[in-house]
Amino acid sequence: MNPTAPTGAARIDTQHRIDRVREQLAVNGWNGLVVLDAADVRWLTGLESSNAAVVVTSTATVVATDFRYVAEAESLGLQVAKIEQSMWTDLGRVAGELAAGGSLAYPPAGLSHRAFLQFTDTLPDSVQLRAADGVVAKLRVVKDAPEVEKIRRAAALLEGAYDMVASMGLEGRTEGDVAWAIEKHLREAGASALSFESIVAGGTNGAYPHHHPKGDVIPADTLVTVDIGCIVDGYCSDCTRTFAVGDPGPELRAAYDLTLRAQEASLAAVKPGAHGAEVDAVARDIISDAGHGDHFGHGLGHGVGMEIHEAPRLSRTSEDVLEAGMIVTVEPGVYLPGVGGVRIEDLVVVTDTGHEVFTNYTKQLVQA
Repeated sequence: MNPTAPTGAARIDTQHRIDRVREQLAVNGWNGLVVLDAADVRWLTGLESSNAAVVVTSTATVVATDFRYVAEAESLGLQVAKIEQSMWTDLGRVAGELAAGGSLAYPPAGLSHRAFLQFTDTLPDSVQLRAADGVVAKLRVVKDAPEVEKIRRAAALLEGAYDMVASMGLEGRTEGDVAWAIEKHLREAGASALSFESIVAGGTNGAYPHHHPKGDVIPADTLVTVDIGCIVDGYCSDCTRTFAVGDPGPELRAAYDLTLRAQEASLAAVKPGAHGAEVDAVARDIISDAGHGDHFGHGLGHGVGMEIHEAPRLSRTSEDVLEAGMIVTVEPGVYLPGVGGVRIEDLVVVTDTGHEVFTNYTKQLVQA
């Protein structure tokens, strides 16, 4: 089996990914692995579906899905088991046949109690289940060259969106209007969708890290945090810049300068072998030493790929170690209740010698 994307899309050979899963089968002594997560299914097969599972053995890779996706799966060159009764009942039958009386690894986090009962009801008694969450997700952490290029392209679109924001004149506009203008720009520039709902947080709303833009009018003499991302060929980007509207005053200017200093210092710490907790500490210590430790309450960053939040994590509790090919955000912030906030975020890929920044819009405080 050598699945590729359908005609008209970029051709993606996923056989090497299936081979990596088979290596895990051999290492763990499993006859088969059931894959349920939608992003994992897409990474392994190229199939984007709301109702599909994959069973991988040493000799077969079978996609179980319903009528809506059968033709598309077959066009990708996949071996398909059509769901006739229910996903879990039919999946148990298919997985049981493929496991051939041996051990079958499955992700318990992906199954409700009811689904588990239906799944196991049709499994032969000779199959031994092995709980194994995150098998494919761990393989997705290090991106291959085509994945890196797609994320680079998605990130490149954000610079034009920020140029547009800077030229809009934000004072008197609603946050929702600005968010809509960003989405329209990104889609017209070639994005298939947003990575997440754009965050536009003006004035005191900037103190809320994940503020949802609504009808609030952006006032004069403040800061506006704009956190955006888009999807290109199934891969996400993520970036944050904070803009000035008039004179934000000394307190917010100081918060901006502090955040920028912390961001650039922690960015410099991103390299192979660095621990996620250590990189986080670089930014956190700078912000804490300035008296704002309580105003930076989230992790420094996260992985980005097919999903907007993936491993590895840059946080106080992270045990992740950075490797070349991992893509992470670096996004410290200072959030001042009742005053406003600042966040500055770049998207970077870890390289053999350090890192490369994908998001190159200026980090100097821009008037918008």
